[in-house]
Formats: sequence, structure tokens, C-alpha cells
Amino acid sequence: MSIFNYKQRNNIILVGIIIWGCFLVFALRDLTNSILGAIVLYTIFRPMYLNLTEKYKWGSAWAAMVIIFISLIVIVIPFLAISILVVNKIGELSLVHLPIHEWLAKVDAFANSHLNQSHFVDSININQKIGTFVANLFPSILSSAAGIFLTLLVMYFLLFYMFTQIKQFEAGLIKYAPFREVHALKFAEELRTATYSNVIGQGIISLSQGIIFAIGLKIIDFPDPIFWGAIGSFISFLPVVGVPTLAIVFSLFMFLNGHTWKGLFLLGYGFVLIVYIDNYLRLFINKRLANTHPLITIIGVIIGIPLFGILGLVFGPVLLSYFLLLVEIYETNRMAEERLERINTDPDE
Repeated sequence: MSIFNYKQRNNIILVGIIIWGCFLVFALRDLTNSILGAIVLYTIFRPMYLNLTEKYKWGSAWAAMVIIFISLIVIVIPFLAISILVVNKIGELSLVHLPIHEWLAKVDAFANSHLNQSHFVDSININQKIGTFVANLFPSILSSAAGIFLTLLVMYFLLFYMFTQIKQFEAGLIKYAPFREVHALKFAEELRTATYSNVIGQGIISLSQGIIFAIGLKIIDFPDPIFWGAIGSFISFLPVVGVPTLAIVFSLFMFLNGHTWKGLFLLGYGFVLIVYIDNYLRLFINKRLANTHPLITIIGVIIGIPLFGILGLVFGPVLLSYFLLLVEIYETNRMAEERLERINTDPDE
């Protein structure tokens, strides 16, 4: 006869599940990008998959493979190409076209004469600092090709089975969700909205700003406009910073280098055209998709970049949005439970 009763045995099993689950999470920590990537792609392409399988009667495997191909061509390969471009170009900034040391020397001279601050800018180690920052920002790109291939392989493996077994997958999520089915469905809808807003909406805005900024740099014949447009796209994920702030920096460089009219053009270009297009796109996307508060984006990026590198621009705000959704559902459950307790205590209430 066992020395434990039914409830004690269940508690022991629960503790074992928690410990084993923590071990599995720790063991799979290197696959975090793959898991998050699969979740994001699943959320984005789920309507397309359902449309292909239910409306056009495609087989589940064929529909999943088409979605994998589309996501690879439209999202993954362009992102990798832009990231590799940034990594390859970052070490050449002061060696090929841009007289960075001369500009920084002028900034030092201005600071020394007007602010009484000598050596305001450390121009000697600027390249090393930039290189170190980029190496930390793009860890997955700077790692081996085998690591990138493994990440993509696991991500698409998960995505394929999430789609081909979509009914079992979603039924399992609802069954094991720590809240009632109505709240689970609400969480799924809010999760879709948050993902669309943070990934598709912000992605369109950032890509548009980067392209427009590159065109402006090309007009004034600035070196490597495509590279700086890519930098602008990454920076545009920060709603408070964005390309207009980058335009101020480049305008200052133009002024310091003696190109006054180019500096004025770039300054006006950044604050008139780019800001106008940014505001229009945000208004359009907020109506079509959803509106993510800028504070969520900023805090999410601050959290995400140290954890995921450049992918933290996407994963950070998404994870923070998911967390806030869980908090909202918890508050809803707590209020419903308190109301139920009051009704049981005082039926006349």
C-alpha cells in the first residue's frame, strides 16, 4: 500500500513536471529564435493556410510548403541579405568613402572651442566600438552558416507540423491553456492582432522609411545609400528615433564637411517627406491592423536586443505584447472570480 494519497501523488507528479519542464526549456534555449520565429510566421500566415485548404481545397502539406516558400522569399532571405550587407559594410566606413575621422575631429574642435571639452569624441577607437556593437547586434549572422541553417531548419520543421496538424495543435493549446476557453480564444485573437501590428505594420513602416532615406541620400550623392537605407530601416523600429533623427546626424556631417545645401536638403527631406509618409502609414496601418503603443515598442526593443540580437527588434515588442495580454486576461479572471464570490456570499447582490 502506498504511503501517499491521491492528492499527494498528483502534487509530486506536478513538481516533477515543473522541474523537467525547466530542464527542457534550458536545454532548448539555443532554439529560442526558431521557436519564436515559427510562432510569428504561424500567426501571420494562418489566414492564408486556411484559405488555401478550405476555400481552394489544397492538401495540407502542399499549402504548408507554399507558405514556407513564400515566407522564405519575402521575409527570411531579404532579412539575411540586408543583415549580411550591414555586417560586411560596417568595417569599411572609415576606410573607403566616408572621412569619419575628419568629421569627428571637427566635432572635437567645435567642442573644444565652444564647450571647453577637449577629446569630446574618441575617434581613434570609433571603428572598433562600432564593430563590437554590430558583432553583438548580429550574433546569428556572424556565426557559422551551419548555425543559421539549423535555426531555419528547426523553425520551418515546427511551422510545417503546426500547419499540417493545425486542428490538433490549436485544440491542444485551448485544452492546456491556464484559462477558460472563451479567454483562450480572446488571447489568440489579441495575439494575432499584436503580431500583425508589431511585425507586419512596423515592418512596412521601417522598410518604407529606409527606402525613402536611401533615395534622399542618392539625390545628394552620399556614399553607400543602400547600406544607410538598411541602417535606417533597422533604426525605424524605434518609433521615437526613426529615420528623421538619423537625417539630423547626416545633415550635421554635411555641414561639418562644408556641404551646406546638401545638409539643408537632407534636413528638410527627413522632417517633411519622411515624417509625412510615416504619419500616413501609421494612420493607415492602425486602421487596418492594430495600434501598438510606442512605449511597448521601445521597452520591447530594449529587452529584446540583448536577448535576441537584431531579431529583438521584432521579438522584444511581440513578447512584451503577449505578456501584457496575459496580465489583462489574469485581471479579467480575478475580477470574475471576485464577482462570483460576492454572488455566492450575498445572492441578492
